[in-house]
Amino acid sequence: MRRNDRNMARKPWIAGQLRSAAPPVVFFVLVLAAWQAAVTWFDLPIYLLPSPWRVASAAKSEGHAIFQATMMTAAAALSGFVASLMLGTLIGFVFSQSAAIRSSCYPYAIFLQTVPIVAIAPLIITWFGYGFHSVVLVALIISLFPIITNATAGMLAVDPSMLDLFRLYDASRWQVLFKLRLPNSVPYLVVAAKTSSGLAVVGAIVGEFFVGTMMNRFGLGFLIRQNLEQLRTAELFAAVIASTVLGVAIFAVVSLTGATVLARWYNPTATDRSEPS
Repeated sequence: MRRNDRNMARKPWIAGQLRSAAPPVVFFVLVLAAWQAAVTWFDLPIYLLPSPWRVASAAKSEGHAIFQATMMTAAAALSGFVASLMLGTLIGFVFSQSAAIRSSCYPYAIFLQTVPIVAIAPLIITWFGYGFHSVVLVALIISLFPIITNATAGMLAVDPSMLDLFRLYDASRWQVLFKLRLPNSVPYLVVAAKTSSGLAVVGAIVGEFFVGTMMNRFGLGFLIRQNLEQLRTAELFAAVIASTVLGVAIFAVVSLTGATVLARWYNPTATDRSEPS
């Protein structure tokens, strides 16, 4: 009887998921149909716009190389993202402790967001050389600013009454930081992580495009550049689609993790509430 109840409760959830997935799937099919119709109707050459069938064939024939490149790019993007999350949170700690430090150093943090990565790529090559570590550094630079901004904002946006309460009990600076400011910044960091996860993928691909061309193993950025130079447009589209899928996958994982963290942060689990005393 309980199994039947679970199955009945699961059916509305499955139906809801299907309803949510139907619009993007239908839109994707329409885009593919329009793409194929445009190639056929205008008789476009393959180097200008390959058909979806040719892109699928290229993805199948180059599947192993694309998979290996995707894994390499994923490793660089995740490494840069984790590094930016740790470093950005640490900088947010420092900025939240002193208005003088914040006003003095924050303009230089904006530099990370505004400087074109193409402009500093030669410096990265000169200082650190080619390879995976330089790609991770580019991903770190591009994805760091949202973490710094949101971590700082979250640690400063504490309830003044709570801050007065901590001061009333003579709490130390570290106690205020770890028991008040850091917990208050969790929602801000979750939002920042969603933004930075996508930027990290972009940074990894851009890094591979400019500073990752000498690696024994190559990522999607190098694969895109190689196919572009050789006018292998079908393979180029396959690599671009793989990079898009990678970005969506990492964003989905980060979003799901963030939603789980927030759910546990603000709502204790039902098992904790329902345990017998």
